[in-house]
Amino acid sequence: MRAVHFGAGNIGRGFIGELLYESDYETIFVDVNEALIDQLNERRSYTVELAGSDEKIDVNNVSGLNSMSQTEAVVDAIVDADIITTAVGPHILPAISKVIAQGLQKRLEKGKAPINIIACENMIGGSEKLKGYILGHITDQQEAFEQNVGFPNAAVDRIVPDQNNDDSLTVKVEPYYEWIVETSDIKGEKPPVHGIKYVADLTPFIERKLFTVNTGHAGAAYLGRYHGHQTIKQAMDNPSIVEKVRAALHESGAVLIEKYNFSRSEHHEYIEKIIERFLNPDLSDEVTRVGRAPKRKLGSNDRLIRPTLEYIKWVGKDPENLSEIIAAALLYQDDNDEEASALHQSVQEKGALETLKDIAELEDDSRLIQAVETRLNEMK
Repeated sequence: MRAVHFGAGNIGRGFIGELLYESDYETIFVDVNEALIDQLNERRSYTVELAGSDEKIDVNNVSGLNSMSQTEAVVDAIVDADIITTAVGPHILPAISKVIAQGLQKRLEKGKAPINIIACENMIGGSEKLKGYILGHITDQQEAFEQNVGFPNAAVDRIVPDQNNDDSLTVKVEPYYEWIVETSDIKGEKPPVHGIKYVADLTPFIERKLFTVNTGHAGAAYLGRYHGHQTIKQAMDNPSIVEKVRAALHESGAVLIEKYNFSRSEHHEYIEKIIERFLNPDLSDEVTRVGRAPKRKLGSNDRLIRPTLEYIKWVGKDPENLSEIIAAALLYQDDNDEEASALHQSVQEKGALETLKDIAELEDDSRLIQAVETRLNEMK
């Protein structure tokens, strides 16, 4: 079996590529990093190290193509593929859509079997979003396209810390991972990939990850920065911060339990597992890397504002700990982060609450605004 995977970075190699290899796929990585592609073609293998242990996995039967200079080869690889996956980042999906469309059109012309394209991105509805971009390049055969190309949405979760390896192809990842794929838009047979959990409705799992992993990680970063810590591990070693993160995740967890009827005890175990992951010294990131792009993270549908508004809606209480994380995010500063600099400038000029209203699209009388104002007054 053959897989074409867009994105030869750490997530691509250390997560998706590893599972494809363990599922007996030959994997062709497509990327713009010429040096990385050359190394993959020269060695045809790389190593994945599991953080916190001595276990290593040698990933073989891999190669690479440059999507800028080898477009025709990428198209031909798509024609012969059994599955297509991506891990390029949400903002890159439009850039890869044209060559994928070309490959799919050629594939349809040849009458190939149905194929599924799974966007393994840190976003909601990634595959569906990619489909929209690709459809913009499909000039004909649209009926055949709809019948033979599936775009099942996915939720992915695996921490890949900043790398500092002697071998540039080696990737260190945490042992834990989760790759959940929704079945409703699969065409043909389910891709036989080791590690994928297929579910009928992805939404509860998307929100569980967003409201727990992403919310907790951001909370550790912003509270850690506020208290002068450099890394997530340092922040989580601070008893005050770890308890505030835990309490915030119990607030967001109360939403999930109420909304999706999750088992309370099982979800509390899940929260503790996430905190344990943040405490792993082999996975510790700089707080500035986890906290970067704070304006995006303060968006109305992202990891801080969304669970907080949902808490007010579903639980009916003011969120004490989630609102403190939002307050810390508004006070976040990093001169090397363009978004953080813009956020800080806005806070200086308009004030934190007016800035929050603009970014998160909140009304003046929002209970969230009132809760954050209380926390800001305490923190200042």
